[in-house]
Amino acid sequence: MHPFPHQYQVSISGAPTGNVTLKSPGLANLVSAPPAEFGGPGDQWSPETLLTAALGDCFVLSFRAVAAASKFEWQQLECDVVGTLDRIERVSQFTRFVVKAKLTVPTGADVERAKKLLEKAEQVCLISASLKSEKHLELEVITT
Repeated sequence: MHPFPHQYQVSISGAPTGNVTLKSPGLANLVSAPPAEFGGPGDQWSPETLLTAALGDCFVLSFRAVAAASKFEWQQLECDVVGTLDRIERVSQFTRFVVKAKLTVPTGADVERAKKLLEKAEQVCLISASLKSEKHLELEVITT
């Protein structure tokens, strides 16, 4: 890992109408637009879906690191994340995120340990730690 602080560079360009393009050195461009809830087409990534995706992505990557450090074997982690946007005192903001995590582990794995590692992943996830909204984690561990 590189020493802190880390910086991440993104360039964004948009016109009065149409899609917005997000660029970052060495990465594929992303296209975004307002979600349908804000009068957009609803067929592109939006800031709202990107933030919600960032939370789930960070959770999965955090679990990967926690499991590796703990030498815990697992097969697959699937996450569904729902972000709730509301108006509080006339300001739109995310008020709640629900992360539903389904972890598949080999037969004989310690299911309780798996749940503890999933909870630890939520605690160390930097996106989760950076959000002021309520967060709720729902866990399911299945064996194959």
